[in-house]
Amino acid sequence: MKKIFRIDTRHFFIFILSLFLPSLSFAQEVAPPLDLTHSIVGYCAVALTVIAYIAAMSEDVIDLKKSKPMVLSAALIWFAICIYYAMHGEAKVASLAFESNLLAYIELLLFILVSMTYLNTMKERGVFDGLRIILLNRQYSYRQLFWITGWLAFVLSTVINGLTVGLLMGAIVLAVGKSQPKFISLACLNVVVAANAGGTMSPLGGISTLFVWQSRILHFTEFFALTIPCLINFLVPATLMYFSVPKETPAISQQSIGLRRGSKRIIFLFVLTLGITVSSNVLLELPPAAGMMAGLGLLQMFSFYLVKSEKAQFQGTEKRTRTLDIFKSIGDIDWDTLLFFYGAMMIIGAVGFVGYLDTVAHFLFREMNVTVANIMIGLSSAFVDNGTLMFAVLSMHPDIPVEQWLLLTLTLGVGGSLLAIGSAPGVGLMGQVKEYTFGFHLRWMPAILLGYFLSIAAHFWVNSASF
Repeated sequence: MKKIFRIDTRHFFIFILSLFLPSLSFAQEVAPPLDLTHSIVGYCAVALTVIAYIAAMSEDVIDLKKSKPMVLSAALIWFAICIYYAMHGEAKVASLAFESNLLAYIELLLFILVSMTYLNTMKERGVFDGLRIILLNRQYSYRQLFWITGWLAFVLSTVINGLTVGLLMGAIVLAVGKSQPKFISLACLNVVVAANAGGTMSPLGGISTLFVWQSRILHFTEFFALTIPCLINFLVPATLMYFSVPKETPAISQQSIGLRRGSKRIIFLFVLTLGITVSSNVLLELPPAAGMMAGLGLLQMFSFYLVKSEKAQFQGTEKRTRTLDIFKSIGDIDWDTLLFFYGAMMIIGAVGFVGYLDTVAHFLFREMNVTVANIMIGLSSAFVDNGTLMFAVLSMHPDIPVEQWLLLTLTLGVGGSLLAIGSAPGVGLMGQVKEYTFGFHLRWMPAILLGYFLSIAAHFWVNSASF
């Protein structure tokens, strides 16, 4: 009887591990994906992708949030793929592919979630209102404000997403240029170009650069090789626009700066979070999301201290304070954009899994000149979101040198500036500022295009010998 209940130690250890790591208990040889490019599933995937993107780009016309058709189409495409694989006895292959794409999205989601939570918290504490009042009180001329808002957009976009920078600078431009519509339109256009250029030289500033960094294609410091090309991309059109900016000076503001309690310490925590994110990635090779989530924990603990200390300070008095609620800051995040990227990434992943991206990659990176291909992809970002395009290219796994990865990062980052609909800052400002229109942006496209090609020339001039 004793032998019946005897358990081998090795088998017991493996059993315990399988409870916590279920994949170990189902370890098996995974078959390669099927080529579905000429099947009904492949054709449906392409059709649903086209319909979803047309609906997303027509958001303002049909009054349908861009995330809705993207999320639904992603679900339909993946269900079709999984059903087809299940019918052929290979359901595990499709589910593993779905999980791989889902993991890539989760890393992006956590990174942006923490970043936007910090920004919403700083906004609630009055940090950005204080910046606006400072600029109004300094009595700068419109031409000076044109450069100040442009440089602020360029610098801030290296650590803050472009949409947030665009909306923040748009609010400042509207406040300082109430009586000068020409200044508002030119300054907003300058902010869009500056935000896209600044976000391209840092993995923290844009979705496309974040994808490249998370995929470990480029190290954090290698992005700084694009500093001079990005500066040229910003300065060339800005210099040409400068001479059309009015010379007058706006009236001084009568408002006073009223930062709320804890605002400066929250700014410090945000900087600390970025430092933890970069250092943990460089030194420990942790994904960027790990450092950002550590920063979210710091912010939550600080908000707990702030709430408790405020209650103790004003206990027994009638004075009320504005309590800091981190979960409200999380709730105020632009979830439509985040869900749009979920749909986009899952759709691109599905199209790649079907086999179409291999065909496109063969044409772009083998039959065409790689430099020409990267420039053309960058130009297409004037019509299609650059994050989606970068994820598509990464899914193709092209075998190109670091110099060409930098070129692709540059062209995709700044190519969206060519049209108002080509980037998140442009789309956001069109909805916020009536003076900034698609037509006005289009009139200045030749100047922006000049900056685009000069930045590419600068990249080859500066970086060719470095890699």
